[in-house]
Amino acid sequence: MRTYLLLIFCATLYGSNFVFGSLLLQEFPALHLSAYRLIISSVFLTGYLILSRCTIRLTTRDITYLIPIAFIGMLLHQVSFFTGLQTIDATTASLLLSLSPIFTAVLARVFLRESFTLRMAIGSLIALTGVFFVVSQGKGLHLSLTIGMGIMFICMLAFSGSTILMRKLTQKMDALQATAYSTLFGCLLVFPVAVWQEPDEQSSHSLGWWILLIGSALLIQGLCAIIWNKQICKVGAAKASVFLNLQPFVAMVLGYLILGNPVTFTQVGGSILIVGGVILSTLQNMSRYTSYNKVLTSKIK
Repeated sequence: MRTYLLLIFCATLYGSNFVFGSLLLQEFPALHLSAYRLIISSVFLTGYLILSRCTIRLTTRDITYLIPIAFIGMLLHQVSFFTGLQTIDATTASLLLSLSPIFTAVLARVFLRESFTLRMAIGSLIALTGVFFVVSQGKGLHLSLTIGMGIMFICMLAFSGSTILMRKLTQKMDALQATAYSTLFGCLLVFPVAVWQEPDEQSSHSLGWWILLIGSALLIQGLCAIIWNKQICKVGAAKASVFLNLQPFVAMVLGYLILGNPVTFTQVGGSILIVGGVILSTLQNMSRYTSYNKVLTSKIK
């Protein structure tokens, strides 16, 4: 239960990233926004790693995983996320990224040999149906394919791929170490690209914007990344990714509270489907855990 609550906490922060990211894009260019957040989270994670004396000497195997994680999970994912948000709204972006549990589960089945049960499949479909109602507001999705949607689809694939790579890396390395080193590698990749693509960026932004940027970087790319990667080690990449279906629900609520976007009864119903689908997908492991505890208790007695 503690693991599931932590995954819900992470999914909530990831969902808020759509709204806060849209706000920050009003002030910062996309590439520099990615670079700034990675610099802040890298300093935080590396500093914590040094103070806690958890630094390690990287092996060839570690670097073999860290380089693609940095390229796919940091450079490709971060750049495509903020670039996509410039052309499509936060709710549509959250719908496209809600496809990641399905792709992650398929990749986890192929590369990690993780199980993908019928209950997980049904729960994912129910949650995805709820996502549809949250985004479409019951009117149907009359969307034509745009460049922004294609970019966000690439972002979704990058997140799923990096989740699998991180799962492999954390089999031999602590989640904190894996998160810190991969973020640092990603920072070294994103910053030169940002300077090259957007050389005229001015850093004279108001204090409020910097506070929002620093806070989102520390919470979403720092603390949340550590928690998420650690929980993946406990429940697997496929099951953890199911919780990402909560993102559109969070984006809808925060969009109403912060941006003033209206919420319809259809969206509320869709949100209930999302939560129900997530519960259904995770209920099987909970019941097994309860049964195991009962058997263990009876043996002790």
